[in-house]
Amino acid sequence: MADLSADAKQQHWARTRSLTITVLILWAIFALIIPSMAGSLNSMSFLGFPLGYYMCVQGSLIAFVAMIWIQNWRQDQIDNEFGVEE
Repeated sequence: MADLSADAKQQHWARTRSLTITVLILWAIFALIIPSMAGSLNSMSFLGFPLGYYMCVQGSLIAFVAMIWIQNWRQDQIDNEFGVEE
């Protein structure tokens, strides 16, 4: 990143920060909010399991893996846009 202008560095950091904040908010939703709502979600079912149980046991794990993959994919796009190499 040494050869980027100061403006390009700021834009790169702004996009990286925005992506990170978005992922952290989604992570908090799946790690804290959905499990706290598990009791009320159990009135519905998904694949024969109570929805609250399913979201805490399987749904959150699927969401975490998807968020990691999407964040890495999007960060690579941001890095490529600004010419940042590893």
